[in-house]
This record gives sequence, structure tokens and C-alpha cells, in this order.
Amino acid sequence: MDKTGFIEIRITGTKGNLDLTPDTYDVREVIAVLEQVEGLLFPADKKDRPTISYQIQGGSVRHIFKTAVQYIIGFNALIGLISQRQDIDFLESATAKSFEELQEIAIQRAYTLNIRTSEPNSNELLIDRTTKFYRTEAVWAEAEFYLYGRVTNAGGKDRANIHIQTDDYGLVIIKTPISVLEHLEGNILYRTFGVRVIGRQHTETGELDRSDIRFVELIDYHPTYDEDYLQSLRSKAKKKWLGSIEPDAWLRELRGSYDA
Repeated sequence: MDKTGFIEIRITGTKGNLDLTPDTYDVREVIAVLEQVEGLLFPADKKDRPTISYQIQGGSVRHIFKTAVQYIIGFNALIGLISQRQDIDFLESATAKSFEELQEIAIQRAYTLNIRTSEPNSNELLIDRTTKFYRTEAVWAEAEFYLYGRVTNAGGKDRANIHIQTDDYGLVIIKTPISVLEHLEGNILYRTFGVRVIGRQHTETGELDRSDIRFVELIDYHPTYDEDYLQSLRSKAKKKWLGSIEPDAWLRELRGSYDA
């Protein structure tokens, strides 16, 4: 059994008087499509995803993305459901954002996008200037979150951010002003912190929109075992509570009439 499959995004249209072909298709347009593929296939943690290979072919312009077949099977079901419902409010935020970007391409350039997979009798999804694959804005509301986890990356030349590995949301990328990173004391990599952030939350599912999470405050978080503090609590307990108790009488009170 073949262990790989592919997604095909076929784009038809014109460039002035010329039909769209790989020879008339600009490299920036190629990049605009390439940037959406991870969001379509792997909306959550992309760190351990399988390899995605790429080809551009003729027949107007055909973008071919090959990867592990289990993800192709899932994507085939997904585009079938989107085609049936004609909305994307039910999708994870990263996936929904990728479809919104493809919708923008169709509208801005008057292109028609046909998305299918290598699965037999594949589902197909059509995106053109008449479709409206955008999330309902009222479904998402801005909210404040406290994220706790280990910092795995920090920095960036132009778009600075902090990557934090959390238990609740997996890997989260937080947009962070360069001025904040410049003034942090010491190396924050591989240390555990709390981060106060602002982002968008789905009003029905509670999902966090990972595409736009903004830094507010870094919280120095120390979930450590403090033996000295615990010992001081024990000493206070011995003086204030255990010191006032007569052991035999206390045991008789606990037993009640059990031994009678």
C-alpha cells in the first residue's frame, strides 16, 4: 500500500491576455500558496510533522504537495465537509486562516482554485470570487490568557517572538516587541515562565487563535520544591497544634465508639 499521497491546488485564470501557466505565474504567487500548506495540513504543532514535498505542473497552474497518506485522507474528508457546509467557522484557527488566504488570492486576482487529493473519487473544493470562505467575526472575541511553559526559542530579526511549549496548548508562538527582548535579564531559553498574553478565543469552543498571540507581560515562574519553607510550616504546626494535644485522648476521640 502506498504510504504517501498528494494535495493538488489547481489555479486557473488569466494574466492580461495570457492564460495562466507556470511561465506566466509569478514567484510571489507561488510563495503565497506555499505559505498556506502547513496551516491546511498541520494546524497545531508543526515540529514533528512529516516532510511535505512540492512540484509545480502545467494544466493552468497545478500545485502538488506530497506527504504521508494518513494526512491526505484526513484532508480529503475536510474539504468534503467544507464544500458541503460552505463555511469554515468549525475549523481550527490556523486551518481557517489558510483557507481565508486562498479566498483572498481568488478575489484579488480573479482566479479559480480547485482543491482535490490523490484519494480515489476525491472530494473537491472550489474557491473563486463568488465564494465566501471567511470566519464569522462574531465567533471570535479578544481575551487575555496566562500561558505557562518552557521557552524553546526567542528573537527574530524583524518579527520578534517567543516560542513557549505549554501543556494546555502545545507550542505557542507569541508576538513580542524587540524592546522587551532587549531588556530581559539573562538567557530565558529552556527556562519555565508564565506569560500574560492577549489573543482571540472562540466563543463556543474556547479555542485559542494561535495566529495572533501578543505579549503583555513575562512572569517569573518557579514551581520548585522549597524544603526550608515546608520545614518552617512543620515547626509552626508542632508548636501551635500538636503541642496542645494529648495523644491518647485525641485517638480516643477519633475512634469514638468503634472499640466499644
